[in-house]
Amino acid sequence: MSDVAKQLSERERVKLGPGSGISPKPRDAATLILIDRSGKAPRVLMGKRHHSHKFMPGKYVFPGGRLDAADRAMKPIDELCEACVRRLGQHVVKWTEGRGRALALASIRETAEETGLLIGKEDANGVDSKADAWKPFVSKKIRPSLSALTFVARAITPPKRPKRFDTRFFLADRQAIGAEIGGIVGPDTELVSLDWLTFDDALGVELPNITKVVLKDIAERLKTGEIARPAPFYFFRNGGFQRKLLD
Repeated sequence: MSDVAKQLSERERVKLGPGSGISPKPRDAATLILIDRSGKAPRVLMGKRHHSHKFMPGKYVFPGGRLDAADRAMKPIDELCEACVRRLGQHVVKWTEGRGRALALASIRETAEETGLLIGKEDANGVDSKADAWKPFVSKKIRPSLSALTFVARAITPPKRPKRFDTRFFLADRQAIGAEIGGIVGPDTELVSLDWLTFDDALGVELPNITKVVLKDIAERLKTGEIARPAPFYFFRNGGFQRKLLD
C-alpha cells in the first residue's frame, strides 16, 4: 500500500468507526479541475459548498456531480485523447466509450451549472439540446470540447456512506473556457464562492480527503510537466484504501 493510500485509510477508519452498515452502489460521477497557468504560480479553481448541505458542508471542492441521462445525448465538438479513453475503461464492468464520453461531458455540464463557466468552442451552426442543464451551451452556441480535458484520477467513495460515487477527475486549462454565464454563484447557491487559489493556498483550506490527495498529484504533474501521466485509482478494499495506476 502506498503512503498516500495509507493516509487515506487512516482517515477513513476514524470516520467509519466500528459496526456494519448498508453500502449503496457507487453512482457514476465526474468532476473538473480548472487550472490557470498565466501567472508566476499556477492556480486552481475551488468552490466553497454551502454550509447547509448535508454532503460536505462548508468544504472547498472542485465543481462536479452525478452523470445525467442528458450527458449521453450531447454531441461534443471533438473527442477525448486516446490515452484518456483507454484509462477510463480500465477496471470497469460493462464499459463503453460512450459512457466515458458522457462522464467527460458531465464534468463540463456540472462546471457550467455550478460556476457559469462553459468549457468548449463556438459552433456557428448552433447547439441542440432539449435538456435544461445544457441550455447555457445552446444559448451561447458553445459546443463542449473534450480534447481540452485530461483524465487524471478516479476515486470510489468508501463503504458505509449514505452517498457513494465512482468519480472521474478531469483536468482543463482556464483557456478552454468558451463563454461565461453570470449570476450563478451567490450566498444561496450550491457554491457560495469561487476562488482561484495557488496550490499552497488551496491545500490550506478545508478540503475533503480525496480532494487534497488529487490536488497534490496535480501539483506534481505541473511541476514535472507530465500532465498526461497515468491516472491513480483510489478504492477501499480489505479495510484500507488501495491505489492503482490506470495506463
